[in-house]
Amino acid sequence: QVQLVESGGGLVQAGGSLTLSCAASRSIRTINLMAWYRQAPGKQRELVASITGGGVPNYADSVKGRFTISRDNAKNTVYLQMNSLKAEDTAVYYCNTWPNAIYDWGKGTLVTVSS
Repeated sequence: QVQLVESGGGLVQAGGSLTLSCAASRSIRTINLMAWYRQAPGKQRELVASITGGGVPNYADSVKGRFTISRDNAKNTVYLQMNSLKAEDTAVYYCNTWPNAIYDWGKGTLVTVSS
């Protein structure tokens, strides 16, 4: 089973930026779709962005134009660059496959946006 470790979260002021990383314990080269999810306090987990093995991204409407997903298959890592952060982006961010999360969930990384 692939282990996923998210990192890069922290406290940032509204309008600021963060870059998250998701490191996989083994190759994701053959994995078609990887994705970032988030879960805000008291809310359901939701998809933030997905990316194909060839690097084609899709984004939730709420983050389109502000977030950029990318992957480096050689490093077994998926990234999420977050710009123009808003208070409503506050959540624990996770990575996994899409549309079905077939790997065990990691601990996630907490992003807190102050306003």
